[in-house]
Parts: sequence; C-alpha cells; structure tokens
Amino acid sequence: MPPACHILEGYLSIRAALEADFRDVHQILIDESKRRDRRLRELRRQAQAAGVPVIFAARAAIEKCASGGSHGGLIARVSERRFCLLNQLLPKDGAAFIVMLDGIEDPYNFAGALRALYAAGVDGAVLRPRNWSSASALVGRASAGAIERLPLAIADSAAEAAAFYRGRGLAIACAAKTESPRSIYEADLTRPLFLLIGGEKRGVTRSFLRSADLPLRIPYGREFAQSLGAVGAASVIAFEVMRQRRCKSL
Repeated sequence: MPPACHILEGYLSIRAALEADFRDVHQILIDESKRRDRRLRELRRQAQAAGVPVIFAARAAIEKCASGGSHGGLIARVSERRFCLLNQLLPKDGAAFIVMLDGIEDPYNFAGALRALYAAGVDGAVLRPRNWSSASALVGRASAGAIERLPLAIADSAAEAAAFYRGRGLAIACAAKTESPRSIYEADLTRPLFLLIGGEKRGVTRSFLRSADLPLRIPYGREFAQSLGAVGAASVIAFEVMRQRRCKSL
C-alpha cells in the first residue's frame, strides 16, 4: 500500500490535484463498474503520464475509505498539501489581488469561499494555521477542486499578513461596518490589494479595521441590518474586483 496521508474524493478534486501539483497523488482507486466510463479515460491518461497507478476496486473498498456517498466511484490517496510562501503569491505581472480567509470554521463555508475566489481570478489565498486535512475530501468536493488549484500560504495572523503585503505596495482592504466605509462600486479596486474576509463568529477585529487602508461596504438592495456571510462577501467583492480590472483593461 502506498504511503498515503489523506484521501481525495470525486473526479473534480482528483483531476485538480493531478493538474495543479500542490500535492503528490500516490494512487487512484476507481469503482470496477466504471471501466468503460468515457469521462475517466482522460483522467487515467493524466495519471499514467504522471506515473500514478490507477487501480480498479470493488465499490465496497472505495466506500470504506470515503467520507461520504458523493465520491462518484473514485478516490485518491494523496500527500499533505504543499503551501507557498507569502511572497510566492505575488504575481509577476499586473496588480496583485490576494485574499486572507480568517477564522472560517465551517468547512462548507471555507470551500465555498475558495471556490468563488478561484473563479474570480485571485492570485492566491492566505490562511491561518489550521489542520484542514481531516476535511480534505469534503472541502475538495465542495470547492469543485478549487482548493487543489489555488495557491495557498499560511500566516500566523491577519496583522502579520497585512504588514507583509503593505510592505510590498498592496492596499489593505476589508469588508466591515465602520464610520466611513467606501462602497465597493465607488472604491478603486484596480490597485494592488490584500483583502481580509473575516469568519462567521469573530469577523474582522477593531484593531485591523483601524489600520486598514480601504474599509469596504457592500451596498444592499433594501434595508437589512445583518452582514453577509463569508462566502457571500468574498464572492461579491472578488467579482467586483474582477469587473473593475477588466473594464480598466479595455
């Protein structure tokens, strides 16, 4: 048996792990009833090119390793996820857009935020030290493989990450209620940005708010006293950044 640390489940997660190369894929197990599945032929070719063994196994053997029932008949035994250094998230060209997800406890919210950020084209995400490996399969499925593709780095605190990126010319932004926030539709989001998205419980600390260069407000379509959740805020802001930058480049 290969020296596997973790399990990934489902076509999208495994394909992303093979293509992104942020972790080693030791072995792929496919339900033996899927030998003729056309969609898996390309995955098998990719695995073969990467020197990853593919084994057809009984459904019961796959379900014994899987965490749920949405694996689609395939799992992979993989290594720990490799993380980048903070400076490695900075793009070689263009204005940087880096997001830190701080204090998100729910794995579905974590996965949903990463999925939105990857789709919106962020350069990378910063996380606090935490062992998400026990939820690798769940987060991989819920993020549609985005967690395997998006460059990730670790920082001990939001203040540490913000100080690092401010020193590299990035403006520090966050979405929170302050006395004078800027609407995301009026703020200049085309400049290099480090954006902090707070978690479900603590949100963004007052000390971080006071030090932020760009406190942001998401305008609502009606009176509503509550804040958006982490996934909603990350999605709305990230896609507004994408919109502004695309308009500027036209």
